[in-house]
Amino acid sequence: MSENTLMFAPIEPSRHGMLAVDDLHTLYWEESGNPEGQPVLFLHGGPGGGTSPTHRRFFDPAHYRIVLFDQRGAGKSTPLGEYQQNTTALLIDDIEKIRAMLGISQWLVFGGSWGSTLALAYGEAHPEVCLGFVLRGIFLCTKSEVDWFVNGMKNFYPEVHQRFAEAIPVDERHDLLQAYVKRLFCDDPAIYMEAARNWSRYEGSCLFLDPQPQAIADFESDEVSLGIGRLEAHYMLNAAFMEEDQLIKNIAKISHLPAVIVQGRYDVICPPVSAYRLHQAWPTAKYHVIGDAGHAAMEPGIAAELVRATEQFKQHGKFL
Repeated sequence: MSENTLMFAPIEPSRHGMLAVDDLHTLYWEESGNPEGQPVLFLHGGPGGGTSPTHRRFFDPAHYRIVLFDQRGAGKSTPLGEYQQNTTALLIDDIEKIRAMLGISQWLVFGGSWGSTLALAYGEAHPEVCLGFVLRGIFLCTKSEVDWFVNGMKNFYPEVHQRFAEAIPVDERHDLLQAYVKRLFCDDPAIYMEAARNWSRYEGSCLFLDPQPQAIADFESDEVSLGIGRLEAHYMLNAAFMEEDQLIKNIAKISHLPAVIVQGRYDVICPPVSAYRLHQAWPTAKYHVIGDAGHAAMEPGIAAELVRATEQFKQHGKFL
């Protein structure tokens, strides 16, 4: 492990490839760590955020068979930012295709932010293939959470929200989500790329307890912002293609499985109320609030707790 972050040392994939899942989308996938080890699936955030080499470092590579993939429209998957034929049900089907391709019968499921949403949805659809869940920065994609993201964050980041809103004409600012959708989903690259950068910068500026200039710059890059901007707006507009509060209502389908919830106390993007609601519905899940952290997985306290969780599962098959 690296002493400064308590994460495991960087590693390279042992296998990677592209998987065509329909006539439009082709997904990037990779495997690293122990090919005979405990399978673990990493689900990235966003939607549209994509994976990075850092995501391999939450897992002991001597023990875990680490599977990462970029969801439809994200990262190295193609086409980047594509929102057509992109729904939660289709993402769940994609995960099953990857599992079948790799010959994995069961795996630990690890997801943060939107990755926690997808992890819960996947688990509730296929509980029999899940060994347990490591969940961080909980997002349930309810109406109140979407409204908070689009409008409520101005209570903590008024200057950031002002810049986000001022990119839209005054007469459209009463419904910022629809105004951004109009621009993000248009056919003019000059318009949709500017909207995507504005949307992605807004989120990147609120990720950390102490905002990180490099994180904001990364979120403003074309390759990140197009996936983040388009797909977050797409899924928020459509309530993640789920019934209101569906993930809580169906929690009994997975509540017999071990789980840990890791939440930053000062997470402005996904406030702790959602993690608390999930824990109330799933009281056997372990619940850890990190007192000096915001939303990002790379907040030191959050990263350390996530590694502690994967180590506990390695040693005990559950969370302590």
